[in-house]
Amino acid sequence: MLLNFSKTKKHCLTAIILPAASLLAILFLQACTPSAGKPLQRYQHAIEGSYAADISNDGKWSVSSSINHGISAWNLEKNALVYRWSQQQESSDNLVLAIDISNNNSHALTASRENFALWNIKTGHSEGYWKVRESNIRDIAISNDGDYLLIGKGNGTVLHVTVDTGRRLEFLGHKEKINTVDMMPNGRVAMSGGNDFIAYVWDTKSGQVIYQFNHTSRVSKVALDPFGRYAFSADSMKSAHVWDLKTGKLIATLKGTKRHEIFSSVRFSPNGKTLVTGAASSKVSIWDITTGKRTASWHVTPKEAKIPTGAVVYSVAFSDNNTLLTESSSGYTELWQLPN
Repeated sequence: MLLNFSKTKKHCLTAIILPAASLLAILFLQACTPSAGKPLQRYQHAIEGSYAADISNDGKWSVSSSINHGISAWNLEKNALVYRWSQQQESSDNLVLAIDISNNNSHALTASRENFALWNIKTGHSEGYWKVRESNIRDIAISNDGDYLLIGKGNGTVLHVTVDTGRRLEFLGHKEKINTVDMMPNGRVAMSGGNDFIAYVWDTKSGQVIYQFNHTSRVSKVALDPFGRYAFSADSMKSAHVWDLKTGKLIATLKGTKRHEIFSSVRFSPNGKTLVTGAASSKVSIWDITTGKRTASWHVTPKEAKIPTGAVVYSVAFSDNNTLLTESSSGYTELWQLPN
């Protein structure tokens, strides 16, 4: 099998661990009066907006990428910037456009169009850097402890990488370019969606398809519930579905989705009752998993400008049972009150 990427030396990346005294001086915090459609708190992580971001599943960490700040890792519990990482961001071709944090907060995976890097959140150090030899990176996912990496590519292949051994499995089920991927925390099950109108759930040891979910247009977003209860797939038109991950049967179709309501982030609630989505239109929505009905929605804060330009919601996460965190292209992390 022809390998599609090569590992290079770790010194290609740099990490800056910031002293505690300087963290609060860097952080800008704006408190807002709680009301409908307004955040409880707002944190600015990128002055001129960001290109990618992810919030950890428990809402304790976020990692974002921007032209001015490189890759920034934030401890959201302490409202502190902890690390600044660099992945050769001196040119536009090397801008980090995809980020994923492991479910247990041990590692983060970042990727540009041509390379991807593994970071240890506990130490702040890089644990690997790889360059793709052909095609381009479209989406990424990481397992607990950074043991396994998932790389979706523009040539229709998905690579599953075992970091310790270097084992590479190439999933060839898709016929067109990959748009979205996700992986279970243990790295054993992956999900991918592409321009071939299909979302696959597949075994990462054998490459065998577990479930195939068909859509009527290109699949723009997939997600796996880390507890193994659900799978989510949505296309570029108006179809979005929640599937039973144990049986492959349809649980619900989201109702009232609009044409071209492109979902950019998805998160299942810890209790398994609700689903939260973020969209490229700055919209955040709460859905009832059983019925597929939208129970609440609002818009994140747009990028500061003379004329507001909107915002892509990169990531959503439950901070606790009553609040939700969002990170968007406007450069803000925002805390929201969940409806009763």
